[in-house]
Amino acid sequence: MTHRTHRLSLAILAVATIGLAGIAFAGGGQQAVLDQYAALAKAADPSFAGFSADRGKAFFLAKNSHSADTPSCTSCHTADPHNAGQTTVGQAIKPMAVSVTPDRFTDMAKTEKWFRRNCKTVLGRECTPTEKGDFIAFMTSQ
Repeated sequence: MTHRTHRLSLAILAVATIGLAGIAFAGGGQQAVLDQYAALAKAADPSFAGFSADRGKAFFLAKNSHSADTPSCTSCHTADPHNAGQTTVGQAIKPMAVSVTPDRFTDMAKTEKWFRRNCKTVLGRECTPTEKGDFIAFMTSQ
């Protein structure tokens, strides 16, 4: 392979990566979890067309009325996913951004455990597979 062909291949790969809804840092573990959520989202809604980092960001920053103590994800995780957060009882939380905490969202059981707990706390309900995938898409783009 010539140097020029190699650069062209890298450019095509970069464009393809950008086209994956901003999932720039998704490694094998995150991609496996995203694939599982995509299958669940498609089963729930046959018109599902993929995850969106932009929707994930809006979801992360949204204020909800379910709980006065935790009206949004940022109540504990801060508005910048690159920063460490803190629970309401003062326990430290590692940054949510995959670029800072690369093992985030690599284990489906662990990911589901935290979504189940945090979605009920912030929203008063379980998150949908699409909301979960969008959230992970945003965090993998950070």
